[in-house]
Amino acid sequence: MARIAGINLPAKKRIEVALTYIYGIGPSRARQILQRTGVDPNTKVMDLTEQEVTALRREVEAYVVEGDLRRQVRNDIQRLIDIGCYRGIRHKVGLPVRGQKTQSNARTWKGPRPAKAGKRK
Repeated sequence: MARIAGINLPAKKRIEVALTYIYGIGPSRARQILQRTGVDPNTKVMDLTEQEVTALRREVEAYVVEGDLRRQVRNDIQRLIDIGCYRGIRHKVGLPVRGQKTQSNARTWKGPRPAKAGKRK
């Protein structure tokens, strides 16, 4: 089992898919990393050699991933809230931030509907 950026990659997955388990690495960046390191994308994680794992680890360290990226995103949202801009207010109130309609949808953001008095199930 390979451990990269503090994440245990699933042993039976292809390395191209397994790299996407790291927060901040998607499919296109995973392909880019594999191309730079020269590792075959179809190789299973359990079949990687130590040299390949080391090369992957070194290449992933060049990007902002996992804890640092999560911290950066949280700080960006907090900055928006602190300056009181429209997006910050929407984050603070718990409503959609990117212009979606809220009259009939946005249940994920708004939470469950309040119960109405006298309504039977």
